[in-house]
Amino acid sequence: MTTLFWIAVGIVFYTFLGYGIVLFFLQKIKSVISKATDQPQAPAEWPPITLIVAAYNEAYILEEKIANTLSLDYPEDKFHCIFVTDGSTDNSPAIIQQYHRIQLMHEAERRGKIAAVDRAIEQANTDILIFTDANTLLNKQALKNICKHYTNPKTGAVAGEKRVKIEETADATAGEGIYWKYESTLKKWDARLYSAVGAAGELFSIRKSLYQAVEPDTLLDDFMISMRIAMKGYRIAYAPDAYATEAASENTKEEWKRKVRISAGGIQSFVRLWSLLIPYPNPLFSFMYLSHRVLRWTITPYCLLLAFISNGWLVAAGNAHWFYSLALLAQIGFYGLAMIGWWQSTREMKSKIFFVPYYFCFMNAAVVAGLFRYLGRKQSVIWEKARRK
Repeated sequence: MTTLFWIAVGIVFYTFLGYGIVLFFLQKIKSVISKATDQPQAPAEWPPITLIVAAYNEAYILEEKIANTLSLDYPEDKFHCIFVTDGSTDNSPAIIQQYHRIQLMHEAERRGKIAAVDRAIEQANTDILIFTDANTLLNKQALKNICKHYTNPKTGAVAGEKRVKIEETADATAGEGIYWKYESTLKKWDARLYSAVGAAGELFSIRKSLYQAVEPDTLLDDFMISMRIAMKGYRIAYAPDAYATEAASENTKEEWKRKVRISAGGIQSFVRLWSLLIPYPNPLFSFMYLSHRVLRWTITPYCLLLAFISNGWLVAAGNAHWFYSLALLAQIGFYGLAMIGWWQSTREMKSKIFFVPYYFCFMNAAVVAGLFRYLGRKQSVIWEKARRK
């Protein structure tokens, strides 16, 4: 039981902190040895680009999204926009038709985001494609800051940064912002060492020539698209100075729905990208993928439970070192704080001390729920959007 306890604790620690520590030192060592800068340079001439937005029933925010898109700093003659509104039953198509600079694509049938994206990619006549969600706003220099990375011929995709607007109320949605700040730091170090491990749909870019269509039932299409480009030997650059800002989930229920959906997609991605765990031909990227993604989506949440049960067993046996009693008290205290955080989240009360452990437990519980949803084939590719604040 002692061995099980330490294995479980070791995996949990490595997944959430240890990998970050290892990554920090590895990318520092690389920067000293290579003396290379991670600051991309602007090209002599900006390349033609196509911005693709899949918008399903987003009429409430489309005017703001379009205004933001058309205000982005990029040469107008090299900037093409495609908005796809397949299946929308509101007035989204009518809103977009008012803007001559935006190409509207619309079909009455709703077949899911990836089907809409595939149609737009077929229409795009530029090699650099940039994808962003309809409910996010980009910073003015986002497009140029992404395109700078393509001066490196080894770059096949670019991941932008996701930022979450946090309000004063401290529920699980506030934890979402803290999580993404930590995640952005890891992505930055991943990219400095070799490559970012996937991209998020809020803002990412690819070379069209490297695009490989994903299966129609893919849940995390953005992640799968970018990872399959990485599997071809190209790197995924990270551009933290190109960011998409969106509101946090409307409430804990909406955030749970989103997290479970992502977790189900993570399990699906793990199954379909299994060959990445074979440390050939790129052992470094396999190590990064295992450390940054696979452990979180598979065994780590269960190791949390195993650490608690084995710790309790050791203390109950009565012959364990005093350290195990202290460790059990620490775990009970942590989960107690999480329970208070849950209680506060239902009443929109403010306290970062409580919602951080709450969000940690919240995320790991969602991974477990996502596994059962995936195994039960209950997650449709045409899912209900999580409402935002």
